[in-house]
Amino acid sequence: MQKPYADLSGKHALVTGASSGIGRAIATQLHHQGAELVIAARRLERLEELASELSGARPLALDVRDPSAVQAALGQESFDIVVANAGLGRGLDSIQEGSIEDWSAMLDTNVKGLLSTIRATLPAMIAKKSGDLVLIGSVAGRQVYPGGNVYCASKHAVKAIYEALRIDAFGNRVRITTVDPGIVETEFSLVRFRGDEERARGVYEGLQALQPDDVADAVLWAVTRPAHVNIGEIVLWPTDQASTTLVRRQ
Repeated sequence: MQKPYADLSGKHALVTGASSGIGRAIATQLHHQGAELVIAARRLERLEELASELSGARPLALDVRDPSAVQAALGQESFDIVVANAGLGRGLDSIQEGSIEDWSAMLDTNVKGLLSTIRATLPAMIAKKSGDLVLIGSVAGRQVYPGGNVYCASKHAVKAIYEALRIDAFGNRVRITTVDPGIVETEFSLVRFRGDEERARGVYEGLQALQPDDVADAVLWAVTRPAHVNIGEIVLWPTDQASTTLVRRQ
């Protein structure tokens, strides 16, 4: 019988968007299993705080929206595990009333930033014919919801990129995984609503949402399976959420 998690000592891992929420939880769990970590995000002070808790973790100030910076920072390293987590949502306006600036922020981070991360790190995995590439998607990449439009489109793109990677990287022993959670209680809503704490709290009110550690647990399970097992798609819902629009609240 397989143990729940294999030891990751000697594995070189990258987590983007590691300064808070899901990324922070993933980095922490990988560290606890022995992985050697590079933790990347825009907010260096938060990364340094996390690095002080995760002995040996290397903080890397990085904006995935800058493809040249991503290539320069990551293109010369060889990672065994890459978790492409950086992403955000902005606003809940209809398309006809939406902000082009918000659309650009989401597409530049969630789609183009993801592609830049993959482009910089996947060639080394293919060269050594091993590695785990994990994309953090969303159930919004499977179902749209009112006001979700461009955010949902960006996460549908993540799912399409996942499916394309399975074809493009085929035969090179690189495992490709997408982890698509439903409502997770993080800073996501605070960012989406531009710091409106009351509105952000309302997203989670009366609901036992997923926690960052729940998503991190799924990632850790996927990357610690035997080498011949590729966990392709993991969809996580809170028990009280049946779809992107159907949520049971107390």
